[in-house]
Amino acid sequence: MESPTLSKTSDARGTVSRDRGLMVRHFRQIVLWPLQLMPIHDEMPIQKHCDFIQTSDFDNLWQEVEDEFTGDPSQFQERHYSEFITFLPSVQRFLYGEGTGRGTGVNQESPIRVFRRTDVTRVRLTYPDPGVAPVVFEVAHIDLYFFYDIDIVILAVEIFADDLPLACAEETMLRFARGYPTYWESDGHGGHCLKKAEWLAKDNTVLSCSDYEHKEKYLSFVCRYRAPCIASHWEFLLMPLVHHHSGKSGLVRYRQIESHLLPLMAYLTMDNPAALTRGDFIRLGLAAPPDPSDSLPYSEGHLRGFENRYFYDRYWTEKERERPGTRFICSGRVFTEISDSSDRFIATRKTGLEQFRHEYFVLFLIAHFHKAAMLMLSDRLVDALNRLEPGNPESIRHFRHIIRQILGVFLRFTHRYWFQDVSEHTQVKELFRMTNRHLGTAQLYTEVREAIEDMSQYLDSDVLRRQGETMVRLTVVTTVGLIGMATTGFLGMNLIAEADAPFISKLLIFLSVLIATTAVTIYTVLKSRRLSAFLEKVSDERTVIRAKFSAFLDVWRTKHDWLR
Repeated sequence: MESPTLSKTSDARGTVSRDRGLMVRHFRQIVLWPLQLMPIHDEMPIQKHCDFIQTSDFDNLWQEVEDEFTGDPSQFQERHYSEFITFLPSVQRFLYGEGTGRGTGVNQESPIRVFRRTDVTRVRLTYPDPGVAPVVFEVAHIDLYFFYDIDIVILAVEIFADDLPLACAEETMLRFARGYPTYWESDGHGGHCLKKAEWLAKDNTVLSCSDYEHKEKYLSFVCRYRAPCIASHWEFLLMPLVHHHSGKSGLVRYRQIESHLLPLMAYLTMDNPAALTRGDFIRLGLAAPPDPSDSLPYSEGHLRGFENRYFYDRYWTEKERERPGTRFICSGRVFTEISDSSDRFIATRKTGLEQFRHEYFVLFLIAHFHKAAMLMLSDRLVDALNRLEPGNPESIRHFRHIIRQILGVFLRFTHRYWFQDVSEHTQVKELFRMTNRHLGTAQLYTEVREAIEDMSQYLDSDVLRRQGETMVRLTVVTTVGLIGMATTGFLGMNLIAEADAPFISKLLIFLSVLIATTAVTIYTVLKSRRLSAFLEKVSDERTVIRAKFSAFLDVWRTKHDWLR
């Protein structure tokens, strides 16, 4: 790996002098990118997108990862066991599935399927400041997480490096986890983005490179598709998945459901984390631009109470200036762990790297999966409403079908995936709650549930209205038919004595009566709404005879006259 040097760093405002000598002994960053998957077959209630990504056209870039529970039991390590028992039983079944139990005879697999690509082994990051040499990070994992019955995929990219200047770590947290630029600097590179990001193969061959500087590409894409364009190196990483709004062909298509700021986790070990200032901690907790250590990234008023809202100091001791321990900073989108590089803190299961990569990664993944699922359902509700034409019966039927599908998905999500707590371990439980609180997941869940309930009530009321109108028509037809039945059935009256007539004569009479009765019934149904209004007038004792007679005449008037 190239040795990074960073005497100055650049932010959105220009170049900032910085040379404090603070080094990050080990830096690791995990980027998550939740994306919404588009249906492959509309008629299929459950889409299995992951079955379509392993195709010969892409030389099987993605291979499914078998978890430790399906392998050789002798390879099952203590860290696997520690990770498993960290979570509650319902979460264990969600993450790992359920093995064959006595009396079931069924192997219930996990609803999560993970696919990994191994062709990318490093990433070379070039920063906007010309005085900073490019830095090469090792790539630990590039994974795709698919969830059964939920049209969500989450891309997870894990990179790491040793002995980085603090400013370089801050620049990487700021610039790497961005799907596309939001503006462009005067020199042409994307605002708050890397100057260049290059995915490298094992032999250092460049597999793909970013294109943040191609301003016209992003402008024309938004103008044409009304959707943001994804940077080329991220598009490469997601192949064979294809951006839904692009002109590229592909069976599995995705669309963005969150902003260009991708959720990220960062792990930093330092010789003495107590040397960091309040501004340093805030920048690391928010992935803010590097600045001099004695400055704050935002105003003092805005940052008032920041420590109480975002710091988790269960293992942090301010009084021990040489060995303060481990501090967690959780702001929802960013999860940062800053730890002492001494052996006693790196080796501990509660604050070490292994727990960061497994237990804390899982709780972060679940929290962002919950948010992504709610945003996906909300997007589908909006799309269904946009397609609804209230006066079109076919559109209403289609809308009813879509809403029932969404309601079914929401109910299955609630009972299969929704957790208020994931663990009884204090630090895991509290960090999960902090993440959810800052993401606003609980409020989003309530809003989606209420929206689905409102639409279900609308459909139910529409069905009840139609049933009421049908009952009114049947009542009118029955009332009219009652008059004829009472007249012809009085004392067993038989107006036409044809009991002994030939069969052909009786058949003709029967058909004549049937046709006449059917015509009268159909005509009565056509006039049922007016007849209902007439019967309502007749039943109202306060209505004068003249008004009742006028209502009777309205039954026989033309539609134009009746509306007038």
